[in-house]
Amino acid sequence: MTEKVNNFPPLPQFLRLKPCFYQNVEEEIPPQHHQLVHRVYKLWMLYAITLSVNIVSCIAWWAGGGGATNFGLALLWLILFSPCSYTCWFRPLYKAFRADSSFNFMMFFFIFFLQCVLALIQAVGIPGWGASGWLATVNMFGSNVGSGVVMLFSALLFTVVTVLMGLVLIRVHRLYRGGGGSMARAQEEWTSGVWKSAAVREAGFNAVTSESGPSLPQYPTSVPSYPDNRPW
Repeated sequence: MTEKVNNFPPLPQFLRLKPCFYQNVEEEIPPQHHQLVHRVYKLWMLYAITLSVNIVSCIAWWAGGGGATNFGLALLWLILFSPCSYTCWFRPLYKAFRADSSFNFMMFFFIFFLQCVLALIQAVGIPGWGASGWLATVNMFGSNVGSGVVMLFSALLFTVVTVLMGLVLIRVHRLYRGGGGSMARAQEEWTSGVWKSAAVREAGFNAVTSESGPSLPQYPTSVPSYPDNRPW
């Protein structure tokens, strides 16, 4: 069996930095959930793009009379939330579907709900928070129409991202509850340490030496029993 080599994020060969994660939806995720996982991954990319557009909007905001604080915070949100959102809510969902892990589902629900709240605040656009949302955009139209038009793009994107995140949260929760998942099951995984062993197997299995030589890694044989992925 070939060793799984980390392939995400895809980095140029000349960099000394190497990918941190192994991601292969077709290989590791049950077929009925391929579409949902792909859509959540695209949602993460859309959020990262929205944070990038927000920087341009905050520059227009600054040029139209706004403070430099918004630009600085927008740059911080891009640097902070782009990798953290992938690590903190997409990876738990990926591992939850891969290993039928209630603990990872609960981790996804908790962090993703906070992400939805944050996206909603960014869509509102409170001045001084580094997010060019609706309040900031409407106020800017009263003083500088050109800057307001540029800021409108990020306001629309934040709104779309917030709505899509809400739909994903509802969809995954229904899927999880329909498959028999519960908080008690997640607590049982935490107590027994099953959530830790899955991470160890993902990182790589150490061959166990015996008289017949090293044995093959023992991959989990259980398949998630969640309902088929219906259109949403």
